[in-house]
Amino acid sequence: MREYFKNIKDSAVSIFEGMAVTLSWMLRKPITIQYPDRAGGPVIDMIPERSRGILEVDVSSCIGDLACMRACPIGVIKIEMGKTADGTRAITRFDIDASRCMYCGLCTEVCNTGTLVHTKEFEVCARNCRNLVLKFVDQPVPPYKIQKDVEAPRAPKGAILKKVLKRWDER
Repeated sequence: MREYFKNIKDSAVSIFEGMAVTLSWMLRKPITIQYPDRAGGPVIDMIPERSRGILEVDVSSCIGDLACMRACPIGVIKIEMGKTADGTRAITRFDIDASRCMYCGLCTEVCNTGTLVHTKEFEVCARNCRNLVLKFVDQPVPPYKIQKDVEAPRAPKGAILKKVLKRWDER
C-alpha cells in the first residue's frame, strides 16, 4: 500500500516539474518576429555581414581557373571557357543554379581573387526552378590577369546580383 501512494506522489511531482518549465515559458514575452510585417526595419540590414545568401560573381575579376566549379560538391556552378574572334581566351558562360545551391561556401573559399561571394540576398522565388539559374555572362569576358601586389577590382557586394535578378524578373 505504501508503494502505491509513493508511485502516485512520484507521478504528481514528475508532472509538476515538467509543467513548471512549460508554464515558465508561457508567462514570458514572445520573441518571434512576424516576418516581414513587423521586422523593425529592413531585414537585409539585420542580417550579419558573413551570412551566406545567394551567390554572386564579378566576372570582370574572374581568372577563369574553374576552381569554384570543381570545388562545388553538387555542381551548382557551370563555367565555360572559349575563344573570341581574335583567338584570345574568354569566359563565355558563368551560371549559378540558386535552386540547387546548399550554401556551403566551398566555392568562395577556393576563389583566388574574391570574385565569388555570398550576398545578404536570400529571398528569391519562381514558379519554375529553371528560372533560378542566374546567368552572369552576356557576352564573352576575358579572364582577369593577376598582378603582384594589386588587388582585383570588385563591384560592391550585392550590386551585380541585383542586376541579374532584375533581368531574371523580366523573363
